[in-house]
This record gives sequence, C-alpha cells and structure tokens, in this order.
Amino acid sequence: MAETTEAVATHEQAGALTPEHEMSHEEAANDRVMFGFWVYLMTDLLMFSVLFAVYAVLHANTVGGPGGGQLFSLKQALIETLILLTSSFTCGLGMIAARKGDKTQVLAWFGVTFLLGLAFLGLEVKEFAEFVHEGHTLSSNAFLSSFFSLVGTHGLHITSGLLWMGVILAFVIKRGLNKHMVRKLALLSLFWHFLDIVWIFIFTIVYLMAFTA
Repeated sequence: MAETTEAVATHEQAGALTPEHEMSHEEAANDRVMFGFWVYLMTDLLMFSVLFAVYAVLHANTVGGPGGGQLFSLKQALIETLILLTSSFTCGLGMIAARKGDKTQVLAWFGVTFLLGLAFLGLEVKEFAEFVHEGHTLSSNAFLSSFFSLVGTHGLHITSGLLWMGVILAFVIKRGLNKHMVRKLALLSLFWHFLDIVWIFIFTIVYLMAFTA
C-alpha cells in the first residue's frame, strides 16, 4: 500500500513538472531555430561578400563597351532605394503590431511591405529587361557578368522573401495571430532588414560609385 501511495505521489510530482519541461523544451527549440537562421544569414552574407569582391575586381572590364556611368539610371536606383527603405520601415511597424497581437495592423503593414517589395522587384526586372533589349547581357563582358550576378542574386532573395511573406500572411488570415506566427514573422522581418542592408551596399558600390569614379 505504501509503495502504491509513493508511486502515485511520484507520478503526480512528475506531472506537475511537465508544463515547465515542455516550456523549457519549446524555448530550447526556438533558440535552435533562431541560431540556425543566424547561421543562414551569415552564409548569405559571405556569399554577397564574394559577389561584391568579384564586382570590385571586374567592374572596369568592359571590353570597350559602356560602363556603369553610361548604363545606370541613378534616379531609378534612388527610387528603388527609397522604396526598399520604406518597406523596411513598414515591416518594422508590422512587427510592433504582431507583438501587440493586432492582426488587422499586421496584415495592413505587411501588406504594404509586400506591395513595396513587389514594386522594387518590378523596377529591377525593368532595368534588366532594358539592358538585355539594348544588347547588354550577362555574357557581354566581365563587368556586366558581375553586375547581373550581384544584383540578380539580391533580386532572387527579394522574390523568395515576397513568397515567404505571402505564405505567412495567408496563414495569419486563415489561422489568426499566435506566438508561433509572431516568431515566424520575426524571422521574416530579420531576413527583410538584411536584404535592405545588402541593397544599401549595392546602391553605394554599384550605382553611386559609377557616377563618382
């Protein structure tokens, strides 16, 4: 009888610790996800660093063709920069709303961010299409190869970010705003701000320096 009572007490004690254990396990899992995402961003940063280095070495190798100063539109690049900076701001407002649990504001601000990102991508595609139409392609010379590789890789990341954003917003509309969704939005926001920082370097090194060199 005493053994039975002791077993029941032990079972009850274990049951009382279960929620804490579950919370600890969940926090550990969240930490692993966040750490893994930071590792991914660092590998992305390394890749962009290599692309920047390649562009720095090859940007003058035009083989007699036009350089950045003749091809680029500083006005369009500035508009793209302002659009992306604004989208980073609205993304931040969306995260503030997410942490407050305001579903309507989350959908509104991230919706604006999505549209701004789409506008930025549209301008980038337009620029590429104009270059190709004029005969300035990836294989024209080393300068254009490095340019298309660097800016195009950033554009692919913007595309993946927009797809990610669209999927998350669809889930928010369907399932509501919970702590798991807020965590996913936080990762998305981090990714979007990272792309904004990369673009600032692209604008400075690729576009701005083409007119100041």
